[in-house]
Amino acid sequence: MTSPTPSTPILLLKTKSSPADSYEEYFSAHNYTPTFIPVLEHHFHTQNLSTVKQLFQSGSLTPGPGRKYGGLIFTSQRAVEGFATILRDIDVLYTVGPATSRSLVSIRDEHLPHATVLGEETGSGENLAHFILSHYNGLYETEGGKPPLLFLVGEQRRDVIPKTLMAGSLAPGRRIGVEELVVYETGVMEGFEESFAAAVRAGEGFLAGGLERAVWVVVFSPTGCDAMLRVLKGLADGERRVFIATIGPTTRDHLRKYGFEADVCAEKPSQEGVGMGIERFMEHWRRNRTEQ
Repeated sequence: MTSPTPSTPILLLKTKSSPADSYEEYFSAHNYTPTFIPVLEHHFHTQNLSTVKQLFQSGSLTPGPGRKYGGLIFTSQRAVEGFATILRDIDVLYTVGPATSRSLVSIRDEHLPHATVLGEETGSGENLAHFILSHYNGLYETEGGKPPLLFLVGEQRRDVIPKTLMAGSLAPGRRIGVEELVVYETGVMEGFEESFAAAVRAGEGFLAGGLERAVWVVVFSPTGCDAMLRVLKGLADGERRVFIATIGPTTRDHLRKYGFEADVCAEKPSQEGVGMGIERFMEHWRRNRTEQ
């Protein structure tokens, strides 16, 4: 009887979602062994979250004459978690990517039954900004006094959304005001480098079983990339068989600042996007090995 093909180790540099994690479910079903290695520590900005709560209480975020903002923008699950602590009522929520959208939808279903979550399929801040330009301006084609949007962010973020929505190249009537409010702060989790190094060493035992084997690392954020690369540079010399996949172009471009080119950049920021990119890479890699 032929022995089953051993599952490929895949190191997911993120905190495991609860009660279920879609990355664990997907990769376990596709002959991988997922290991979660948390990278980020998050601290909510309580003062600014209190400001958001006050906006709700005053009616500044709800339809009516006292409305100050016409909707909220989210590009991270941490911002959603902070937002969950102060919910009451709102009707438009923009979000980027399926993971953040799922988190927001679960909160919406419980607390905001009349709100609409939009932007799940956009996949990047730039795409989301163009979607908002089309959708939000469409809401106010026949109305005056278009209110700005409130963007709940971490202290580390790109400015592509506000720049795109408020670009000077847009006609004045097309521009959308954006106000950013920092609701969480992020840092590298203590002990991450040691945990990652231990996981890589464990993966070396798998690599010893055959030259066609590989270990994968999936990077979800620029935070911690320098620590990750220090560990990888400490591996033994020889053919590299620990490969890197990024959740999207922001993290890929950050790695380039360290002189490292990711092996895979997911076309869509999802478990399917990462998985399909890895499979295409491995098919090409194994084909090249057999031809040599």
